Amino acid sequence: MNEEEKKAESKKIMNGAAHLNQGSPDTMMVIEKAIELNPENAEAWRELSVAYLKRGMPLDWKPLFDKAVMLDPKEWQGHRGYLYLYFYRNYKKAIKDFDATDILTPNFDDAPQGQSVNYMRGIAYLGLKEYTKSKNYFNTYIDNQIKTSGEDYADITAFLYRGIIAYLQKDYKSAKKDFQKVLKYSENHYSDAHYYLSKCYYEEKEIPKALEHIKSAIEDFNSGYYHTRNYVEVLYQVYIQDLEEQKNLVENHSFY
Repeated sequence: MNEEEKKAESKKIMNGAAHLNQGSPDTMMVIEKAIELNPENAEAWRELSVAYLKRGMPLDWKPLFDKAVMLDPKEWQGHRGYLYLYFYRNYKKAIKDFDATDILTPNFDDAPQGQSVNYMRGIAYLGLKEYTKSKNYFNTYIDNQIKTSGEDYADITAFLYRGIIAYLQKDYKSAKKDFQKVLKYSENHYSDAHYYLSKCYYEEKEIPKALEHIKSAIEDFNSGYYHTRNYVEVLYQVYIQDLEEQKNLVENHSFY
């Protein structure tokens, strides 16, 4: 085959591998053949890296994914930022990739892995405890959603995280407003929102409301209505122990 035929065959192989289990040995063998035919197939380098990522082998994952970014930065740099953010919690490297993606595609809200880079920068800065920058990016993301599709199209965890920022800054009024939005768009079933509402009301010494929300938080958690992701722990992950501790605190308050 000539070079053009090799590239076409490499692309055909990758399209045919879509039905195989991502990261499996069989898939890796197929992808390696695609790379052999066309070493500039960025998608193949990226897909090959997934096997090592899912096995928790960053030393093998990173050079493969870096190769994909080098070959096609516009397509894969934001995706690498996504992986830095969620799988490795390397917030500074994630932000660097998101910023670079913005430079490559100015005046466009990129969405690697289907999520806005503004939203993900909000999480990254929250992880760094840079609350003002985090809030600004969540605001940008939410405002863009309102402008293009409507508030109800925004990821409800953007309101959750913005509320957490307000709670950490002791702005309980703003925090409660965002947690109520989470409940509004989740049909009133979201453990994390009830949990933080309980914490807000507890700080304001409104014990009956604090107790009401922590009971709802526990009920929703046991029913599976809480913030979680496959493979990784989310930032500010809530566990049943947190809920039980808050319930005990509320029930045994000593304000009066």
